Amino acid sequence: MRSAMFLPVLFALQALCTSVGHAMQHYPAVWGHYDVCKSQIYTEEGLAWDYMACQPEATDMTEYLRVTLDPPNITCGDPPETYCALENPYMCNNECDAATEELAHPPELMFDIEGRNPTTFWQSTSWKKYPKPLQVNITLSWNKTIELTDDIVLTFESGRPEQMVLEKSLDYGRTWTPYQFYATDCLDAFTMEPKTANDLTQQTLLDIICTEDYSRGYVWKNDKTVRFEIKDRFALFAGPRLHNMASLYGQLDTTKNLRDFFTITDLRIRLLKPATGATMVDENNLSRYFYAISDIKVQGRCKCNLHANSCVFDKGKLGCECEHNTTGPDCSRCKKHYHGRAWSVGSYLPIPKGTANICIPSNHGPVPRVCDNAMLRCQNGGTCHHHQRCHCSPGFTGILCERTRCQGPGDCDDQLSGQASLHHRPTGRHHTLTLVVFPLLFVSLC
Repeated sequence: MRSAMFLPVLFALQALCTSVGHAMQHYPAVWGHYDVCKSQIYTEEGLAWDYMACQPEATDMTEYLRVTLDPPNITCGDPPETYCALENPYMCNNECDAATEELAHPPELMFDIEGRNPTTFWQSTSWKKYPKPLQVNITLSWNKTIELTDDIVLTFESGRPEQMVLEKSLDYGRTWTPYQFYATDCLDAFTMEPKTANDLTQQTLLDIICTEDYSRGYVWKNDKTVRFEIKDRFALFAGPRLHNMASLYGQLDTTKNLRDFFTITDLRIRLLKPATGATMVDENNLSRYFYAISDIKVQGRCKCNLHANSCVFDKGKLGCECEHNTTGPDCSRCKKHYHGRAWSVGSYLPIPKGTANICIPSNHGPVPRVCDNAMLRCQNGGTCHHHQRCHCSPGFTGILCERTRCQGPGDCDDQLSGQASLHHRPTGRHHTLTLVVFPLLFVSLC
């Protein structure tokens, strides 16, 4: 009797959990994550694909870059050298020796895991050739188009440079344009009025500014970072806490220059003048002046033109796992035999699913796909070959291997009369497909 009394409560809880589960399942889509490229839906003609705009999850892009320094021999330690502290010229107990692991400071230490004690960092040679400028170009290359999603942050172990330029390339380093100038005195260094990201508006968001916010101070720990403010620029459209992402996505969709502004293939950090402590250069102790960077953060995602929700890192190269019948490293063209209309980038609009703009089969060419591994599965253990035919297991035949092969005269009659057993597994929902991106990210399609 008591168990019978609890049954209505259990059914009510089950219904509540189901409704909450559905709400939670659809909640991220409301915020425009665009993490699903397609899903199966029921139509009057049966199961069909519903295509959506999609993009990979944002991740730490420093795991997949190649770093080069110019001049190439600018890293300290060959020959070994002793350095003095900028704030205390008499504290000269820091040694750099490329031949000793504990004393070496190679470029890869700008991208290792932080939190170690002592801190690891890259370090340049000292300003021993003063008054000739001590200048270094640090180039970060991905060999892939990526979209920035968060601030670029440089953490200096030494004093922050008194003059620096951050540059970007959209053509794999062939041409460069400035992102932002940094100086203790913008007028003196670059003949530019000093500004901050807070001075920008929706109309001036693409302006290249010089800021003095990150070039002063050299002692305190919170004076070690230099930023390029991506989120402050996003906030001009999405609001201070980025709650109105629909507005930002709408602008990115309709303003190509804005979308390109946050897109790069390479970054270049041009260190033009090291920290001097806001004093005259001490020519008798030039070992006080150098560059040292402990960490560089670049958060972003592969650019896949809204035609992929995952990106793979294979053989040292990033590439999109293209959907929507597209192909190429950036999913920037239609697959062979899918040129029924011109390729087009996906669209964020309408929120929250966007528009996939899939490539459709050509009007000529081979027969459209006969089988796949989703809706048109080969039955009874058959395998799909190039989407054009099923290779059936012994004993089965048919377009989808749905019929048993005739073993004798009587069997054929049974098959024609509909007595043969069809091992067809109806799929009321799309099975979970986990796309493994090693070591980039994991994305699940439901």
